[in-house]
Amino acid sequence: MKEQLYTIPLMDAFCAEDECPFCYIERDVEQNALDFVLGPQASYMQDHVRAETDKIGFCREHYQKMFAYGETLANALIVDTRLQLLLKEMKKEIKHYSSLAKVGMIDKLSKDMDKSKANNNVSRWIREQEESCYICDHIKRNYERYIATFFYLYKKGDKEFLELVKKGKGLCLHHLADILDAAPLYLSDKEQKGLRDILFPQMEANLQRVLEEVDWLEKKFDYRYKEEDWKNSRDALQRAMQKIVGGYPADAPYKGK
Repeated sequence: MKEQLYTIPLMDAFCAEDECPFCYIERDVEQNALDFVLGPQASYMQDHVRAETDKIGFCREHYQKMFAYGETLANALIVDTRLQLLLKEMKKEIKHYSSLAKVGMIDKLSKDMDKSKANNNVSRWIREQEESCYICDHIKRNYERYIATFFYLYKKGDKEFLELVKKGKGLCLHHLADILDAAPLYLSDKEQKGLRDILFPQMEANLQRVLEEVDWLEKKFDYRYKEEDWKNSRDALQRAMQKIVGGYPADAPYKGK
């Protein structure tokens, strides 16, 4: 089964004792993608990859992370050919500018930009460029395989994996929703209930744990608790943020090696 190729990184993620193993996986996949695009063996030198990045481009977030990565020449070469393509396409769109509909008087008075969006071909073309990203696509493809691997190991009843899941700190809310949404695609109703019986109590307990750690962090700013031990609260804020939306708010920019 193809997904078995992903079992080792997934097991490693659950062994990491992170607040969410899927945040851990996503970060690893994203960093690998940045290395793939800009690193020492950078794929941007390969014609077929360069053609794809020229066509798809990158989102605002990943341009920022690419800049922070630190490979100026590699970034410049990628941006150069991307700009050439955008300029060529934009000239065509401008030459054939057209608006589909007139903006109504009420929308004009209310300055409702949502109602007037994408009424012309140039704006639609720009929005399309903003919606595509080579790195986002790479993350999505790999993330979906890890989700499939999670259910493969769970359904298989892998004892080591099930023990790691049960003893873990749960997931962030974002990735919990992903697991719940994907569960009907892989598991029977009975198997889904078994998974929920693990995840729901685990999530409640770990959200409560993080909440208590944040509460203690707040108390440490009160002079009455100045001499008290920090316990596990020093990094509670970033871990709480991760639980709520996923990701790693305290991470430094990932730079090329």
